[in-house]
Amino acid sequence: MISNRPLFGPGGNSEDFNALYKGKTLYAPAFVKSIGLDAYEYEAGQGIHASEEMLRAIGREAVAHGVHMSFHTPYFISLSSTEEQKRINSVRYIADSLYAAHCLGASTIVVHTGSAGKISRSDAMALAADTLAMALEQLDFYGVSLGLETMGKQNQLGTLEEVLTLCAMDRRLVPVVDFGHLNARDCGGVFPDADSYRRVFDRIAEAKGDEVARHLHCHFSRIEYTDKGEKRHHTFAQTQWGPEYEPLMEAIAKEGLCPTVISESAGTQSADALTMKKHYLSLL
Repeated sequence: MISNRPLFGPGGNSEDFNALYKGKTLYAPAFVKSIGLDAYEYEAGQGIHASEEMLRAIGREAVAHGVHMSFHTPYFISLSSTEEQKRINSVRYIADSLYAAHCLGASTIVVHTGSAGKISRSDAMALAADTLAMALEQLDFYGVSLGLETMGKQNQLGTLEEVLTLCAMDRRLVPVVDFGHLNARDCGGVFPDADSYRRVFDRIAEAKGDEVARHLHCHFSRIEYTDKGEKRHHTFAQTQWGPEYEPLMEAIAKEGLCPTVISESAGTQSADALTMKKHYLSLL
């Protein structure tokens, strides 16, 4: 689904949803629609445990309520592992994720780009590229984009430039920008104003084209960091941590962008997604 307006939603089930529906994700599309949101990212970080029947049922609910779906892949995918078997297994997990996304009617799967903790960044990039090449050659993508996420820890692959370098391999690879991660990996202060956010979209347009930049899939949350980068996600109420969402909404409104913005706040992701949407609408 290509939207002509920004879409906002939670990554996974928020605390208020769980209180009402006991974590039954079948009801998530109806819930996010009822509070004024229009997107939902299915979280499979710990693995894909739902049946195909359930995934298809959730997908039907998303269609019925006009909710745009995306899918976060398992955290144990390792594109840059030095162990070949782990990278082969990662291709299989990507295959499972693509099929799950297809069942959900999701447009994008989100994949972590890998670690560079014990090897050089250039070696890690070469291994990640090799893993992605296997996936591109072997897998049915079902029309789903494979989104490579910018990451928050300095020992991880996932700077914007690293993500864009990998995405240059194929049109099916697209960047997923987590603005909180980018802020945390450089220890804050990365996004002081709307122009600093706009430059991210401009760089993506240079690398992948205007349409990819305009319809960018994004994550947003306040993230605590140390001198090594990301430590933990927080809520919008915990204002001692950045980045600020208002300049991002300003950039989106001013440039006529149509991203999907997924809130990954810690437990308040639905409410914080709605806060961003309301602020965006106030700027029109």
